[in-house]
Amino acid sequence: MSISVKNISKSFKKVNAVNDVSFEVKEGELFGLIGPDGAGKTTIFRILTTLLFADKGAVTIAGFDVVDDYKEIRNNVGYMPGKFSLYQDLTVEENLEFFATIFGTTIEENYELIKDIYIQIEPFKKRRAGKLSGGMKQKLALCCALIHKPKVLFLDEPTTGVDPVSRKEFWEMLKRLQQKGITILVSTPYMDEAALCDRIALIQGGKILQIDTPQEIIKHYPKKIYDVSADNMYHLIKSLKSFEHNYSVYPFGEFVHYTDNRANFNPQELQQYLETKNHQNIKIEITKTTIEDTFMELAK
Repeated sequence: MSISVKNISKSFKKVNAVNDVSFEVKEGELFGLIGPDGAGKTTIFRILTTLLFADKGAVTIAGFDVVDDYKEIRNNVGYMPGKFSLYQDLTVEENLEFFATIFGTTIEENYELIKDIYIQIEPFKKRRAGKLSGGMKQKLALCCALIHKPKVLFLDEPTTGVDPVSRKEFWEMLKRLQQKGITILVSTPYMDEAALCDRIALIQGGKILQIDTPQEIIKHYPKKIYDVSADNMYHLIKSLKSFEHNYSVYPFGEFVHYTDNRANFNPQELQQYLETKNHQNIKIEITKTTIEDTFMELAK
């Protein structure tokens, strides 16, 4: 295993940020830590990158112990924190040269590893990092995390606050890096990005809810899910929650995702109920289960 996490816990005064978390990441795997803000993702990343000690438990990265071998780990991993943390008054080129020098290497030595990413920001190499767009900052931070050719890459919410096009490009870059043998651990609050990982761990309140491939997690969802829509979304949610047979009700984009607590549910019955509540333009259709649906179920 490239990453092995066994029963780690971490508390800050009365807040139990990480509670008995265990998971493993295979060499060359793209593994996702999926959960909302405050779930404990960043605390786990800080422990794994030797920036924070766990209260208990054991962690090894690329065969090195995070406590005893922290220097070796820092030389063998790349870390891209959630907040842009490069030197904003240095240019793109200067930032990259600085990080290469820290790790005793040069841009030229590992240029092939970052080439696909760097060519996108090279036209702006004389621009100060603080003046870059969100997508460009993201690409520069990734280049700096890769310049020493790490065995393991840690990316803590790398696409937060980035436009949809840049998000898509970023995940395409991760897939190409994975093909070069780099193990990637990425955290994200975006459930749609979970489907792009080989395996995922769903996390909430510092606890792992489930670990598996996205396909297997979706497959084991216990209910049929229906998209329900009507003219007044707020009124619709209230009505659905008042329906005596509802199992779960929550907004999902332009629809409300509804599940019934009966195995023989008839959508026509729900249609008639909503009509008695004076709803207009009611639509009820069965829909595909998503990672978000599964997360909502597990987090109950």
